[in-house]
Amino acid sequence: VQLQASGGGNVQAGGSLRLSCKASGDSFSNGHMGWFRQAPGKEREFVSAITWSQGSTFYADSVKARFTISRDTTKNTMYLQINGLKPEDTAAYYCAVARYPGRKDVPGEYEYWGQGTLVTVSS
Repeated sequence: VQLQASGGGNVQAGGSLRLSCKASGDSFSNGHMGWFRQAPGKEREFVSAITWSQGSTFYADSVKARFTISRDTTKNTMYLQINGLKPEDTAAYYCAVARYPGRKDVPGEYEYWGQGTLVTVSS
């Protein structure tokens, strides 16, 4: 599976962005896709995930009020709508695919990773 993330940018606090992640290659209909982020000097952290077949969603507590994950199975694309951006959201955002059911919040559960898209939020 190949993943191409896009949509990052430089925004003012309070602004919005929509990240996209397009998948190609092998099927992962039984699995899920996820978003993680990594700020400079920090570990990669779980943001959100969505099961591919049913569209069930999962969020980190720190983002659930402002982030919305979705997917378009016809386009093999996952999205992350981010509203009310804060400086602490500044990070590289990575999308990932897990081909089989399992933990959604553990990076090691995902077999494929995109290259990351950078989000920078200024105050």
